[in-house]
Amino acid sequence: MEYLEFELPIKELEDQLQKCRIIGEESEVDVTQTCSQIEKKLIQTQTDIYKNLTPWQRVQLSRHPNRPYTLDYIRAICGETFLELHGDRGFKDDKAMIGGLGKIGDQSYMFIGQQKGYNTKTRQYRNFGMANPEGYRKALRLMKSAEKFGIPVVTILDTPGAYPGLEAEERGQGEAIARNILEMTRLKVPIITVIIGEGASGGALGIGVGDIVLMLENTWYSVISPESCSSILWRSWEFKEQAAEALKLTAKDMKKLKMVDEIVKEPLGGAHRDREQTFTIVSDAISKSYELLKNLSPKELVEKRMDKYLNMGVFKG
Repeated sequence: MEYLEFELPIKELEDQLQKCRIIGEESEVDVTQTCSQIEKKLIQTQTDIYKNLTPWQRVQLSRHPNRPYTLDYIRAICGETFLELHGDRGFKDDKAMIGGLGKIGDQSYMFIGQQKGYNTKTRQYRNFGMANPEGYRKALRLMKSAEKFGIPVVTILDTPGAYPGLEAEERGQGEAIARNILEMTRLKVPIITVIIGEGASGGALGIGVGDIVLMLENTWYSVISPESCSSILWRSWEFKEQAAEALKLTAKDMKKLKMVDEIVKEPLGGAHRDREQTFTIVSDAISKSYELLKNLSPKELVEKRMDKYLNMGVFKG
């Protein structure tokens, strides 16, 4: 397990606890009481640290190297039922954007999401979770297939942004994202969006228009990353913490601004601390959201979705 800077007091206590247990196993000394005291202190320290996280610390948690990615969620939630689908039928298959059919219980869903890599090799393979235009076109093709067969769509957001390279712009990156936003607003099946990590810029919004938008507790959703914002405003990355504060990008801020519908609580310490519990929580949240949408007619779905997004940013004096 890797630890972030603000998690170091937790690491010290966990190391102490481990040493205490080893002493108990290797000798005849009764260390039960000592271990129990360390455990209590550990839980208290974790609670104090994670209760008072700054926006920048939540950004750091959203990028934690041990944090589960899109495919981890899909495989855990759908098991053997997941069937990945490839290609945009135009240019090629974008490895940064994955999608396919899967089941939660007896209900089929079309899952679409950005996938990051676990190490240097897979990060390059997945292009660091930054999709090209063909990724967004693949996503749209899968959404249209889901609409054709009346299957609800689940989109999973985790990207530092759409790929900003020259070749992406040449193939119409802006148009591909804009087309997705347009088509998603009028898709005739339920769309449930889950933000599991970084939700940056148009790259996230290209698959982020949902009837119900769920946001995990330690994630962020914004037009720009704190580092990029800092480099534009202050000509330096050193002010990223102030930028994170000013951008109002945390789940709590997003809920308050009515940009997302529900905050999904993570296990103590973040999603990476208890993956299995996180997968169960997210699976239940998706099923619960679908229950609220499944009886709406296509016309009602589209009308409610349109109204929801048209009301964003409306100021009443």
